[in-house]
Amino acid sequence: MAATDITIFEDLQQLVAAGEPKRAIAALVDHFESKGQYHELFEALKMQLRFDLGLASAQAEHAEKLDEVTELQLERGLIEACRRVGESFLKEGKIREGWMYMRPVGDRETAANAMAAVVATDDNLDELLEVLVHEGVDIARGYSLALQRLGICNSITLFETALAARPRADQQVAAELLVRHVHAELLDNLRRDIARREGREPSESTAQELLAARPDLLRDGAYHLDTSHLASTVRFGRVLEDRECLQLVLDITAYGRKLHPQYQYPGEEPFLDLYPASSAFYGALLGLQTDSGIRYFTQKADSLNQDDYGTIAVEVLIDLLSRCGKHEQAIEAFAKRIPAGTRTMGIAPTLLQLSQRLGSFESMKEICQSRGDLLGYAAAIVR
Repeated sequence: MAATDITIFEDLQQLVAAGEPKRAIAALVDHFESKGQYHELFEALKMQLRFDLGLASAQAEHAEKLDEVTELQLERGLIEACRRVGESFLKEGKIREGWMYMRPVGDRETAANAMAAVVATDDNLDELLEVLVHEGVDIARGYSLALQRLGICNSITLFETALAARPRADQQVAAELLVRHVHAELLDNLRRDIARREGREPSESTAQELLAARPDLLRDGAYHLDTSHLASTVRFGRVLEDRECLQLVLDITAYGRKLHPQYQYPGEEPFLDLYPASSAFYGALLGLQTDSGIRYFTQKADSLNQDDYGTIAVEVLIDLLSRCGKHEQAIEAFAKRIPAGTRTMGIAPTLLQLSQRLGSFESMKEICQSRGDLLGYAAAIVR
């Protein structure tokens, strides 16, 4: 046993013998913190908290009856102990241990700030992605790390496995990073290919312009970026709202439409014809072909049997209408095309969200009343 360990035992004994157990526990806390023994620090902090609350400093029984006020104080104190220990672990780059304590705190911002100083390495990258992306602590940083260190292919897989079920706002963060990264790489590859062929840098600034000036550039199955990556990026971009990013993904779509047919992979309805459908979708969102885009997806919603495809085509139409500012038409589509009692897929806004965007709940009230939806009716009239 080290001399310092002997000293702490003696110090604790002397303090307790002198009738100062509070100071003894404080010394124990300081000792574990100075040694970087953070699991033990948590137990010491818990002991300190219990002592301050007038409880037995070490809990011997699992079943402990406490009054409501004491129980609340104990719970709050333990949360703060978790925060202190979690931040200590994270500052030392111990990611999993730190997050184990930070998770019950629920303070993702503090965890993200503490992890900002952790330098990504080959050894800790998996742990960083696990917490930053899978746990949603800092998706922007985590997904940027994935793109930088793992490449597009693995980042697409990460999107599908870790982000597909997360809220749209989280998906948007990663989708924006992916679209910008893929578009920049595509454009760089295109421009270098053209410079090699023509002996000078091209003047055009978008993929669509570069291809329009050189119709034969993709002849005989040529391409400038893995075509499956292009297709996935166009698919993930549907959650985007940022106009600049929408323009980028539309530019990727324009490039995809010029690829050899063997590389124009089919999507899933209502995007079975992936690039033409995506062109109609993004063009409508950007106000370039709004009416024709809405007609395209209206036809899809009317032609795809819900027994076979579910409500996906209808929900895409409703989402598109609302995002184009046509909230009243979106509500009408909901009433007409979503049968009462149908469980939707979460792609379209809810009837309540559509009514909030419209600024009127009259249609919602009428729809809910006609369908016998008492809860929806109550939500419409009690706001």
